[in-house]
Amino acid sequence: MTNAESAIPASPMEIVDAMGIGFTLVFVIASVIAVWSAIERLVMLRRRRVIPRAFVERFMMNLRTGRMEKSEAISYCQQNRSPVADVFLHGVRKWGRPSAEIEQAVMDGGERQVSLLKKRLRVLNGVATVTPLIGLLGTVTGMIRAFNDIATTDAMGQAQQLAGGIAMALLTTATGLFIAIPALTAYMYLAGRIDSLVLEMDQLGVELVHLISGESLRERTAPTDSQAQVTPTSRKRNPVE
Repeated sequence: MTNAESAIPASPMEIVDAMGIGFTLVFVIASVIAVWSAIERLVMLRRRRVIPRAFVERFMMNLRTGRMEKSEAISYCQQNRSPVADVFLHGVRKWGRPSAEIEQAVMDGGERQVSLLKKRLRVLNGVATVTPLIGLLGTVTGMIRAFNDIATTDAMGQAQQLAGGIAMALLTTATGLFIAIPALTAYMYLAGRIDSLVLEMDQLGVELVHLISGESLRERTAPTDSQAQVTPTSRKRNPVE
């Protein structure tokens, strides 16, 4: 084994010694935060938790058939406690109001839930952005240290010493990229999942507004009112005939 090869760290302990305790601790902490944030969001962003199919189908079916009143709808949404139920709850509380007012309430509830769904995504994005910069900082400081060591030694063997110093310095950049790439991948995947869930909640919110707005309720009761008016008239005309 040559001196240049022996200067390049290979074992985990040699890598830690090459990067330094400070950079090693930063990378370990960043890795733990990224893994924890990704797992937590994967669990919290399951579709059956955000938009429970059984709840949505039963709720919307009862509204379409007119078998659910305002008080029942509020109680049903409060019992479920899913993100889509919270969005529905904001709209149901405006039951019978103009569609614009209900739509605004649904949008307010949706914005609140979107902010909760995106919770800790910034942490993943931050890890993916900052760790390569920390690695670059470690590389720069390592290069400075390597050239400083060369400047304070004899000319003999400088090439081998420089190669070993550069190899050790580049370890921090490689480690930063090793952490950042999975973190960025997880961030992009989770952001796409959130966009899909939000789009579906928007579509359900539009249907909810159509079902419980004052305009829609009046349209549904209008035929009944007209029939009620025709029936007494027909009863009065029968004796005359």
